[in-house]
Amino acid sequence: MPGNMLDYYLGQGYYRMHQDLFTCRFLPINDTLHTVHWLRLVLDNVTWGPEQRRLLRVNEPFAVSLRPFRLTDEYETLYAQYRASITFDAPPSVEAFLLAGATHNIFTTSVLEVRNNGQLIAAGIFDSGTRSLAGIMNFYDPTYRKNSLGKYLMLLKINHARSQHMQYYYPGYLVHDYPKFDYKLFPCLPATEVFDCLRDQWLPFSWDAVNRQAADLMLDWDEQELD
Repeated sequence: MPGNMLDYYLGQGYYRMHQDLFTCRFLPINDTLHTVHWLRLVLDNVTWGPEQRRLLRVNEPFAVSLRPFRLTDEYETLYAQYRASITFDAPPSVEAFLLAGATHNIFTTSVLEVRNNGQLIAAGIFDSGTRSLAGIMNFYDPTYRKNSLGKYLMLLKINHARSQHMQYYYPGYLVHDYPKFDYKLFPCLPATEVFDCLRDQWLPFSWDAVNRQAADLMLDWDEQELD
């Protein structure tokens, strides 16, 4: 997929699933319909606060490397350990999430590896456009949970995107009234924008904006149901 095409669709609230792009406005959780709100960070506006600087400092002893993504048994083994430790739904494997049986990856995908004495302890997979980076997967050895390696990988991806002079980092979506996705706000709240899909515009992030969008989306849903 050409980089400028990925940039365009990310900017319209689309995201990667397997070898396709998709978008959604709602997510059913425990028989309740929740609204979905896509996020991005404006990289020129990103600054690290005390929490972010502390996390970067704590994990400095680990070795970080960047390479083009190729599916390996090492990634699958680490992902299986990670998946067994989490309390939310997740794909059964890295292959199932990224390829789903496809033999060719249409995206420009890379992986940041974090190692401790040569052992892979975390992996962060992302797709690159021309001026945008989309964070796709983060997974880590649950033994290192105190190191917040998922959040650490987000910071590493943002640093890489800035080193490539990109404009936006897309971490995915959060879900209204469901805080398990709120960690995506960790890197830099002042640099974060939220997509208003009904008005086709990105707005500075605030919970007031999310609450308004959620109400508008539910009203729009009710009106469509009545029609």
